Amino acid sequence: MSQKKHPIPPEILASEVVAKSKLFTVESLSLSFSNGEHREYERVRGGGRGAVMIVPISAENELLLVREYCAGTHDYQLGFPKGLIDPGETPIEAGNRELKEEVGFGAHQFCDLKTLSLAPSYFNARMHILVAQDLYPEQLAGDEPEPLVVVKWPMAQWQGLLSQPDFTEARSVAALLLLQQYLTTEA
Repeated sequence: MSQKKHPIPPEILASEVVAKSKLFTVESLSLSFSNGEHREYERVRGGGRGAVMIVPISAENELLLVREYCAGTHDYQLGFPKGLIDPGETPIEAGNRELKEEVGFGAHQFCDLKTLSLAPSYFNARMHILVAQDLYPEQLAGDEPEPLVVVKWPMAQWQGLLSQPDFTEARSVAALLLLQQYLTTEA
């Protein structure tokens, strides 16, 4: 099924940085739409490199997750390993590095499931969701302020993750559902 797309994106008449921190740059945009409407929008401008989230599957058919502190919700959340893509890295190279830093494994096999937009109305960042298989032990020092707790979850019980009170991050939920779709089509 094909849907009609808007052929002409609005013209950016002006852009201005209105706030900046160590992590975020907020930009104000003055836009002119093809129908003559003019609007002011604000967006959080990312670094442009993107990020990765890795869904590691062990030889024992377990998902490897991490429990880590999240400042936005001021609690500990259970989710898949993730991180920024460093300059010069491909998403798979970044995924393998993050996997080694966060769970102590590398992977010989990766599959790119999907690239997600994160709140595209307000944020221009993208995250690559990767499945990692054929794992091998290797650890790299990471940048987390405290050791992450690695949680092994049996693949056969994947639906139980959805009822876990600390498994709430939308990207991890999406990655789990994308994994199930991938495994169904591979079978």
